Amino acid sequence: MLYYLLVEVLRRYFSPLNVFRYITVRTVYASLTAMFLALVFGPWLIRRLRELQIGQYIREEGPQQHQKKAGTPTMGGVLIVLSTAIPALLWADLTNPFILMALFALGGFAIIGFIDDYAKVSKRQNLGLTARKKIYFQVLVSLVVGGSLLVLLTRGFYSTQLVIPFAKRIHPDLVIHSLISSPHWWPLAFVPFLIFVCVVIVGSSNAVNLTDGLDGLAIGCTVIAAGALTLLTYVSSNFRWATYLDIQYIPKVGELTVFCGALVGASLGFLWYNAHPAEVFMGDVGSLSLGGTLGTIAVIIKQEILLFFVGGIFVVEALSVILQVGSFKLRGKRIFRMAPIHHHFELLG
Repeated sequence: MLYYLLVEVLRRYFSPLNVFRYITVRTVYASLTAMFLALVFGPWLIRRLRELQIGQYIREEGPQQHQKKAGTPTMGGVLIVLSTAIPALLWADLTNPFILMALFALGGFAIIGFIDDYAKVSKRQNLGLTARKKIYFQVLVSLVVGGSLLVLLTRGFYSTQLVIPFAKRIHPDLVIHSLISSPHWWPLAFVPFLIFVCVVIVGSSNAVNLTDGLDGLAIGCTVIAAGALTLLTYVSSNFRWATYLDIQYIPKVGELTVFCGALVGASLGFLWYNAHPAEVFMGDVGSLSLGGTLGTIAVIIKQEILLFFVGGIFVVEALSVILQVGSFKLRGKRIFRMAPIHHHFELLG
């Protein structure tokens, strides 16, 4: 909105406004705007959540030191979502398809998380949507993102090749091009890509959700991952830099840097209230939307494998749950005292 006003309208009458054509400038402004919104409206939201008695319910089987956190306002992720979306709407070019995709993912996963949180609050217990329903809706949002990317593929703005770090000559294509010309089997050509997109985005969303069990942990790791993706997004939009660093060049993706900057700013602002001792928890509305958005950005800029490393804490947390459940079902024994693994370390002292 502001981008259009400043660059397309007012710039004709005041040439210094040309500076807002630069992505770096708008990224900084989006980040600062997001942080400002989170810091300023954070106290109001916390008070409002307390008035509405929207508090966190702690599982009895969880660490005993967590019981004192019962009643702490939750669903604070609404602040993160709005503090990210509003600056993106203000400072980004809304005609850019990648911006629209990121906003859709942010909003879609936020709605899933909101419904889950609302169910927990209304039932007065730590049980929201069933795992099956949650996965179903997450896959649905992911398929829309994947389908949108396939549309851009037909227009030459996207590539379905998998980028493997440090493997310059290995770029397997996730679309089976030999089937595209088939009159009956052509839809199957896109199945591997869509499955991969769903695994990355849904996996990322749930990994962040599992990590959100300790003051400041999930949001702090999100700042690091989002910061790395901000830099990678900007580099991916420059053909010379992308070629030199052996990163997939993606036309028009640079605008997504503005969104990433807003995500970093909103996360930093929320961290102020979520750091120990936490005044508010993000809830599923925050964790699912953050994870889903990080996964979406990684898929867009073709850095899915690198997300595995920049979001390493999320991966470890998710793997600890998988190993714990698998070990208990197969051997009847637990590997950790409690999963996710941050609870294990808490119990160790």
